[in-house]
Amino acid sequence: IMAGVCAPMVVLDNGGGYCKAGFAGHKNPLVVVPNCMGRPQSTKKWVIADQLQQCDDIAGITLRRPFDRGYLINPDLQKEIWDRIFKNLLKIRPSDSSGLLLVEPLFNLPSIQRATDELVFEDLGFQSLYVADSPSLVHLYEASRSPISLLARTQCSLVVDCGFSFTHAAPVYQNFTINYGVKRIDLGGKALTNYFKELVSYRAINMMDETYIMDDVKEKLCFVSLDVARDLEVARKPGNENLIRSTYVLPDGIKHKRGFVKDPEGARRYLSLQEKGALPTDSQENSREHDISQIVEIVEDKKDEASIRNEELKLTNERFLVPEMLFHPADLGMNQAGLAECIVRAINSCHPHLHPVLFSSIILTGGSSLFPHMKARLEQELRPLVCDDYKVKIVTQEEPMLGAWRGGSLLAASPEFESLCVTKADYEEIGSARCRRRFMH
Repeated sequence: IMAGVCAPMVVLDNGGGYCKAGFAGHKNPLVVVPNCMGRPQSTKKWVIADQLQQCDDIAGITLRRPFDRGYLINPDLQKEIWDRIFKNLLKIRPSDSSGLLLVEPLFNLPSIQRATDELVFEDLGFQSLYVADSPSLVHLYEASRSPISLLARTQCSLVVDCGFSFTHAAPVYQNFTINYGVKRIDLGGKALTNYFKELVSYRAINMMDETYIMDDVKEKLCFVSLDVARDLEVARKPGNENLIRSTYVLPDGIKHKRGFVKDPEGARRYLSLQEKGALPTDSQENSREHDISQIVEIVEDKKDEASIRNEELKLTNERFLVPEMLFHPADLGMNQAGLAECIVRAINSCHPHLHPVLFSSIILTGGSSLFPHMKARLEQELRPLVCDDYKVKIVTQEEPMLGAWRGGSLLAASPEFESLCVTKADYEEIGSARCRRRFMH
């Protein structure tokens, strides 16, 4: 740590799943680490943030998170994680930095805001603070990327943030989130992983305690179906005809400490057929059978000899039924609208003059938007719900998990940014509640 040298403004996107941290003006964060701590079965020692990523013994790992259902519930644990990020990874003293831009969840409760301010100013010692929400920063970054686009010219967009705890559809106008128009689905990456664990545990191996492993399986093998009925039919087919079936080899703690997809090319084959519109019809099945059996024979030859049957997860319709919950939460017993209807409701909450612009400037962001075919399926679901006169255009971010951080980096590097911040002196003089009014969201 360089004492006496004033560090640049720190930008921290404090998500429920991952913390993204770095310095203003940079394109990418220097640190992307899990916002949690874990304790492996083999030891009583807790590992935190980046240590968890480097940990070999991930089977049966116990996780503790400072966030629950999208909100900060354990400030002490959050302080430990932030301490690790600032002092060990970014190598700064918060008291020596210019300040902190913090990305916070929408509609944070006043009690959580007070606890956060106390953490930033009193425990860590930052000299200034600016709090922003994710949709406005995502919009700012996308507008800067394409300055002649409709989104940038109108300064208006609808940000669909499929995050760890929630999925939000948030209208943004003139770089401010229109709070009364924000609609939310109580489903995010965490709920999808939990549902995935239940499906797999019921059908195959008990994976209820393997959150970390099932997150990896979800990220590597799940996809969004473009035709659920057709894909269910394909998933029911036996043996070689089932193009959806994939195998994930679980870690054994000896030969391989991390799980992996047995045949990655085979797992992607069905997705590429969907993209090309080359899925076989019933009349083509017989002529393709020989080709498919040859492909499967090659795959069988490549099998890892050391893997034992009970160390493998064989997945079929689970691959697309898990992301399907974002479009049909009612299938999980949740009395909530799906993603397409949530978007329409958010836009209809705004002034009618904004409707055509919002429908043609939808930004898809957040970790759960990384499922293959997410954009195509959302367009497919939205089109029947939208007036024929309106154009529907969805923009996907190049790295959806970093969109809010990159917007924060741009904002914090702007010349007038320091005048927007609340200083430690302001906080000590007038308190948290009055300071927060300056952020206007």
